[in-house]
Amino acid sequence: MNLKLRFALLFTFFVAIILISSSITIYFLNYSYREEDFYGRVKIEGLEFANTISHITDPKEIASEMLTKVLHNSTLYDEQVVILDTSGKLIQKLPDSLRFSIQPDILNKIKRQNEYQWFSENQYQHVGIFLKQEGRIVIATGLDKPGFEKQDNLKIILTVVFIAGLLLTAFLSFVFVREAFLPLTKLSVQMTKTTLQNLNQRLEVTNTKDEISEIAKNFNAMLERMNKSYEFQKSFVYHASHELRTPLATMLSQTESALDKEMAEQDYKELLISLKEEQQELIELTNSLLLISQYEQMGFAQEWPQLRIDEILYETVSNANRMFPGLTVNLAFTTLPENDSDFIIQGNESLLKSAFINLLKNAYLYSIDQKVDINLESVGNEVRVYIESVGPQLQPDEVEKIMVPFYRGQNALKSKGFGLGLAIIDRIITIHKGKIAYSALANNINCFTITLHTVSVAIEA
Repeated sequence: MNLKLRFALLFTFFVAIILISSSITIYFLNYSYREEDFYGRVKIEGLEFANTISHITDPKEIASEMLTKVLHNSTLYDEQVVILDTSGKLIQKLPDSLRFSIQPDILNKIKRQNEYQWFSENQYQHVGIFLKQEGRIVIATGLDKPGFEKQDNLKIILTVVFIAGLLLTAFLSFVFVREAFLPLTKLSVQMTKTTLQNLNQRLEVTNTKDEISEIAKNFNAMLERMNKSYEFQKSFVYHASHELRTPLATMLSQTESALDKEMAEQDYKELLISLKEEQQELIELTNSLLLISQYEQMGFAQEWPQLRIDEILYETVSNANRMFPGLTVNLAFTTLPENDSDFIIQGNESLLKSAFINLLKNAYLYSIDQKVDINLESVGNEVRVYIESVGPQLQPDEVEKIMVPFYRGQNALKSKGFGLGLAIIDRIITIHKGKIAYSALANNINCFTITLHTVSVAIEA
């Protein structure tokens, strides 16, 4: 069962419940009103008969008086009225041919309650009235035949209205659901046409501020993210293939050249040294590609320990001094911490050290004096690390691309590299819910700013 049919049937079902509840309520309210109204009319007829009898002194006049006073135009259908004394003895009855009997318990209820109403099995309604002052009991009986006929007609009318209303509701619900789902149907058709070859196509977004418009906007936003991711993957595969092919082609040409001619021992050594360098570059490239692939699947872990960022920087500087001879690093605090938690973050120590060592390596390779200044600052619930070095600066149009894998700025073209270092650093900082930004300062100073949250901020994975 599709969603449209389900909604239409569900809507029809609820309306059917409302219709049948309304019909039953109307029927029983009318039934109750008819019953009370007829009891009142029966009572009036009984009292009128009793009042008429009380003013007649000559018993011979009773028959004619009944015709003129009691049997008027509003006489009830099959009306029967009797007057009894307190012992239950019959005083007067109408009509004269009436055969009357009453049960003692009903008689007692009339005298005890002064007025008693009851139904007989043949749908006759009875009213008994005890007139204490006169010492009489009036019992009036009648059949509300017109009322029951109207009740039956009302039942037929309500049944017809219910069936007609249900059919009309079913028809209108199917029309309404079809119209309501029409935008979703169009949306579904457009979605089925979306493939990798036409990710640039977008769904039509209407000016109406409804859920369908929001779905279209969100789907277009998802397509935009997918398109960027797909383009990134294509670019990544292209550059990775290119970078892998270059050292492999060089190694192959050198090997074929060596096989085609006789070479001295020294030449073979030089060839092997060259091949070793190419292999080392190939291993480094492969490791970098594996790191990027691994970090893409990694996210922030709540079980990561709390770390002091200044201690991580001290250890990183110590390792960098051993790795890069001639490197000079100055570590200073822009602001002194007011609390112990100002420089405490939650993170993965090895990943953070890898990010900082790569930043120091870049500063070492592309600076003109191999000097790096690191400034540590606490700002509110954030800790910021500024890594500055003097050297050729990036152009404004290059700044947005430096975190893209395999991209290399003009200042790095003369140095060996693959353009993966900053991409790895960016991914590590992103995993820690932080940010990294580049800015070109005065006096040819290149500055990388890393912003991380302290432990006082709740970080969501």
